[in-house]
Amino acid sequence: MTTTATAQAEQAAIRLDGVRVGYDRHVVCDNLSLTIPRGSYTAIIGPNACGKSTMLRAIARILPYRSGSILLDGEEIAAIPTRGLATRLGLLPQTSLSPEGIRVADLVGRGRHPHQGMFDRWSATDEAIVAEAMEATGISDLSGRLVDELSGGQRQRVWVAMVLAQETPVLLLDEPTTFLDITHQFGLLELFENLRRDLDRTVVIVLHDLNQAARYASHLIVMKDGAVVTAGPPSEIITEELIEDVYQLPCRIVADPETGAPMVIPRARPTAGPVR
Repeated sequence: MTTTATAQAEQAAIRLDGVRVGYDRHVVCDNLSLTIPRGSYTAIIGPNACGKSTMLRAIARILPYRSGSILLDGEEIAAIPTRGLATRLGLLPQTSLSPEGIRVADLVGRGRHPHQGMFDRWSATDEAIVAEAMEATGISDLSGRLVDELSGGQRQRVWVAMVLAQETPVLLLDEPTTFLDITHQFGLLELFENLRRDLDRTVVIVLHDLNQAARYASHLIVMKDGAVVTAGPPSEIITEELIEDVYQLPCRIVADPETGAPMVIPRARPTAGPVR
């Protein structure tokens, strides 16, 4: 391995090399290779059905990959014991089903299971971590409520709190802002940045909102048709040509007046004639 390759491997929280993954006979990603830098806020963007969620499921070992390798801190994930993997990597999927009749605090508390042995009792530390996770996601006042009674946005924040309570160095978040109003969307995105900055977490998030991704991500991965088109800092890779190629969306790129990050502005389309 060259000096450059060694340095890249040491800086990578997750590395995929030649990964082939899909469902039954349908291959979604073939020969997929990418690096997620340790301590980064990595956003994955791309059109629907381009392989973003499939890739996350493969990294989390929910979906077996057929060839290639996926390394977590340099270790092949297939060789990591299940409980050990659950203490190192947390996943929030697009859709999650909670047990019927479970209360918010109990569901969030399930995030502590990977840290407990068979005979371990619930501790004051577990209690404190769950309380902190609920406070961070703004659901402390919902702790005694049944999850079934909550709105879609409230339930989404409960699931995020459960993943936070898992206390893993790496967080995989598949469209976590779905169902949330704009205030809670930005609140969660800010929360993930705080975790990255203050607790040295590696955040990997799938987003559909290009401007949110460009605003918060330190590292951007752009996918199309099961492959990586480009990757790097948003300010370096987001161009009008890229967005039109990947999304077939003519646009302008301007600087976000608040952060200076690239902002995608769709170009006005010709006005259609009156409907008769």
